[in-house]
Amino acid sequence: MSPVLTVEGLHVAVGGAGTAGSGRGGAGHEAVRDVSFAIERGESVGLVGESGSGKTLTCRAVLGVLPPGVTVTGGGIHLGADLDLTRLDRRGWDSVRGNRIAAVFQDPASYLNPSLTVGRQLAEQLRLKGGLPRLSRAQARTAAVDLLAAMGLRRPSVVYDQYPHELSGGMLQRALIAIAVAGEPELLVADEATTALDTAVQAEVLELLRHLREERGLALLLVSHDLAVVAEVCDRIAVFYAGEIVEQGPAAQVIANPRHPYTEALLRVASLGDWRRRDLEVIPGRPPEPGAMPAGCRFAARCAHAVEACATPVGLSTVDDRQVRCHRAATLELVGA
Repeated sequence: MSPVLTVEGLHVAVGGAGTAGSGRGGAGHEAVRDVSFAIERGESVGLVGESGSGKTLTCRAVLGVLPPGVTVTGGGIHLGADLDLTRLDRRGWDSVRGNRIAAVFQDPASYLNPSLTVGRQLAEQLRLKGGLPRLSRAQARTAAVDLLAAMGLRRPSVVYDQYPHELSGGMLQRALIAIAVAGEPELLVADEATTALDTAVQAEVLELLRHLREERGLALLLVSHDLAVVAEVCDRIAVFYAGEIVEQGPAAQVIANPRHPYTEALLRVASLGDWRRRDLEVIPGRPPEPGAMPAGCRFAARCAHAVEACATPVGLSTVDDRQVRCHRAATLELVGA
């Protein structure tokens, strides 16, 4: 069986010629370079890295919602066996979004109509994306209340008649997840979906995502800057730095035994299991400027383990059942969580 999502050799450029979204364009400066990963049915993959590392642009390329002036310039994004998402036109995307792919984002209030009740918006999604025969309004209301209850919302019949401004952030995120899964998608993309929530609510939403993945067989693509969040939910992790994947593999192995110095640095900053230290450490230095990437390892200027060879180009190599972009991946002794 083919993976639900396959991203292969993806390149995304900023400032190139072409149409924004998923269409292909000409060369600008590369914001994402040669990114490849796959997600099986029922599997969760986390993309993690600092702001500007390319993880969100990769996610938006998958969704076909790249901002103006940002284009896919190479590679493929396949849904199932043979649907290349980079070649869809607007009508093609209309048939995919909400049916086969759905998404939730950081600020759920921005994606809900403030003048309509939450229940009405969910019921309309059920009627539009729920397949045939089309539900009546009464049937859609019943189904919407049931779905809100399945999302863990208390008094779902009351929530149905409330407006977005009447709900808390956690309740809004649950309602948005309900709308996202209403069309029974194969792939759910969660882009920083828990960032604005407090710790307790964040844990509840992550548990909901895990439950939906297991119960519905969803493929989950989780995007976060927080390794602790990704470690909580994901089967596999892809670590982004300066537009490239520098390490990817099974989550437990990557966290316990990192093979790239940047992964080790992220783990140190995250301080998994020691929340008192989480804001006390930073990674020294800054990522390279877009359009001025070094010829060698992009992390070398910030890396305590850099050697002369790091100034030369480096590709992905296989070490301990994972892929690592580091000249010294097989020999470095790094510290995990």
